[in-house]
Amino acid sequence: MPQDSNNQDNLQPNKQESKGNGSKRGFASMDPEQQRQIAREGGRAAHKQGVAHEFNSEEARQAGRKGGEAVSANREHMAEIGRKGGEASRGSRGNNKGE
Repeated sequence: MPQDSNNQDNLQPNKQESKGNGSKRGFASMDPEQQRQIAREGGRAAHKQGVAHEFNSEEARQAGRKGGEAVSANREHMAEIGRKGGEASRGSRGNNKGE
């Protein structure tokens, strides 16, 4: 069965795909600025058609609370933020003593 060896060759990843960024197609392969431009155009079109979602203040508050809970659940990340804030405030206090 010579076809089996051909099938095995087809199962091996393409050299271009194995690099991780092999495909040059689709939205994800575009540069970030081009992605933003397309997304911006989509947002404008949705608003123009009247189908875009607009957050009211309560929805925005809930979204912010949810995001804050997700970030603060990572204690290591929060500790790092606290250290950076402490270092920044200590640095600015030292500069203000001479004034």
